[in-house]
Amino acid sequence: PFTALGDVAKVLKGSEIKLGAQDMFWEEAGAYTGVISAGMLISSGCQFVILGHSERRIYFVETDLNVNRKIKRAISSGLRPIVCCGEKLEEREKGEAEVIVERQIRSALRAINEKDVVKCVIAYEPVWAIGTGKTATPGEAQEMHRFIRGILSKLYSQDISSSLSILYGGSVKPENTKELMEAKDINGALVGGASLNADSFLKIIKYGGNS
Repeated sequence: PFTALGDVAKVLKGSEIKLGAQDMFWEEAGAYTGVISAGMLISSGCQFVILGHSERRIYFVETDLNVNRKIKRAISSGLRPIVCCGEKLEEREKGEAEVIVERQIRSALRAINEKDVVKCVIAYEPVWAIGTGKTATPGEAQEMHRFIRGILSKLYSQDISSSLSILYGGSVKPENTKELMEAKDINGALVGGASLNADSFLKIIKYGGNS
């Protein structure tokens, strides 16, 4: 939560662990009651910010356009965006998963150049696997991660596509971390509920190895 960022930054000072926030607004400053700016996050000690998370899209009607605005503001302010994408269960069942993810990626990165896109991290989070106990199989996750790299290659270059980190998020837990992280195109995990338990989270970090 935003209210804890400053205190956490003090604990992390001098370590290699970086601090990130869950969201931010796209304007630099102004009368926008109830939101937080990139500058506020930076002054709280943040280096990263999660943007376009599925819960923001679902509960707060976050649009692709606004995700793009936020990414641009984050980059221009010195924050590294963790850009989320992912399909709902009904979209996957209709065979629309790739269509949805491609739309989200292309919209999120619109008018973001090669110099700036390398500051981004992509996070694939199938909405049907978040907090449900369901997890995409390593094969399903790898298939979508490879698809995302293909989009990035078309938008930019093969080198940039290969260099960007793509995280998997969706009921990541100690029992499935190692297998997921062994997939060729999965570079790490966006951990949700399992991070609330220290023992569980430490196991995920251990099993994730150097991913």
